[in-house]
Parts: sequence; C-alpha cells; structure tokens
Amino acid sequence: MTRRLAGRTALITGSDSGIGQATAIEFGREGADVVVHYLDDHAGANHTKAEIEKTGQRAVVVQGDISVEHQVEAMFDEALGEFRRLDILMNDAGVDASGTPVADLDTATWDRAIRTNLYGMFFCCRRFIQHRRDQGGHGKIINITSVHQEVARAGGSDYDASKGGMLELAKSIALEVAPMHMNVNNIGPGMVLTPFNQQAIDDPKFLEEQVQSIPWKRAAQPEEIAKLAVFLASDDADYVTGSTYFMDGGLMQNQGQGA
Repeated sequence: MTRRLAGRTALITGSDSGIGQATAIEFGREGADVVVHYLDDHAGANHTKAEIEKTGQRAVVVQGDISVEHQVEAMFDEALGEFRRLDILMNDAGVDASGTPVADLDTATWDRAIRTNLYGMFFCCRRFIQHRRDQGGHGKIINITSVHQEVARAGGSDYDASKGGMLELAKSIALEVAPMHMNVNNIGPGMVLTPFNQQAIDDPKFLEEQVQSIPWKRAAQPEEIAKLAVFLASDDADYVTGSTYFMDGGLMQNQGQGA
C-alpha cells in the first residue's frame, strides 16, 4: 500500500455495506482513520470497523438518518468529538428507485428519495464545509451519484431526479469552495454488486441477463469503486474538481447503439 491517505480522517455515509463499506476498508489500508456511518445495519457497520482496525487504523461507528437535519448534525458532533477533525467526506448512503411511474408515484415515496439522496448530501456537505472553513480550508468531498444522473429510466424518476440534483449541487459547491482549495467530485457507478443489486448477486441467470447491455459484459465489484475514491481523496487529485468519473463498463457509451 502507498498509504496515500496517511494522517487523514474520513467520514463515509452508508459504510455498513456495499461501496461505502469497501471504500472505508480501502481508506484504512491507505492510512486513514474512518468514521463508519449506518442507518439500520449495526452489525454491518461493526464489521466495517473491525476490518479497518485490522489495517492498524482507528474507526468509530455513528448512526443516523441523513435525511433528517438534526441527526446529521449529531452525527458530525459525535465524529468530531472522537477525531477532532475530518479531512474527507464521502456521501454514499442512499435509496434506490421505487420502480413506480410518475402517474402512480405517491408523495411519500418521492420525498424519501429526494430527502435521502439529495437533502442528505446537502446536510452533510454543509456541515463538512463549515468544519473545513474553520480549519483553514482544504478537504475532499466525494459523492456517489450514478450513471442515472444523466441516463433516465421509466420508473426511476425519484432516484434519477435525486441523482441529477446531486450532480448540479456538487458542481455549485465545487465553485464555492475552490477558493479554500477544497475538491468536490462525483463517482457515477453503473451496475455494482451491492445490496442495491441483491437479486443479481443471488441469481446468476438474472445477472447474466442484466449485463448484456454492458459492453464489458459484467457488473463492477464495490472494491473497484473504492480504488477510484482513494484517488479522489488523495493529493494526486488536488487539481480535480467539479467532475464526475463514470465507472460503468462502457454502459453509457452503449446507450445510443441501434439508433
């Protein structure tokens, strides 16, 4: 390991499973202490913590609903009480599309996606920026968006709108914090074998059907996304901001074929 994140502390929302968990562990391997966040899966969060501690780094577990402002504030208070400073924020926690057409979509379902995915990012970024401003600037924000920040799906309006909003929010924040030498970037995954795609994990036939639209003919593993997150969190990415890095096996390039 190059230990590119030595001496830094990261808070990763949704790090009890999937991309967030893989990234938290990879950050530990690269020398960072990590605040592990979860909503419901306490066991998953503790597993993440244990894996980070195996690398020789410190980890603390915090719980909270990122769609609720005061819970985000409490989460940051707890993290800063333990580590005193945060250098990296990764917004990973989120909810998936409901699969419901707009004509049949109830307001509560719409609100759940927008408040979790978009408001949650806003609440976390706002508090992190305030903290970094008090520390004299610098810091890295990484947002897990999706190919669906640009590629729409029927039945995905709640999720797709939230991810499109995350894209524009990240770009606006990147401009605002550039004078403080802070970096804000997105990772836009395609299909990744996480609990969001549990059916594909459990059913090889279903997975084989789903990957046919992906030029590489496979889904990504969470650890692959984590490797890119390490780059964006490191000094190697100091001149990168306001960008989205898609990791999709060429999926987005395949959308126009046959037109």
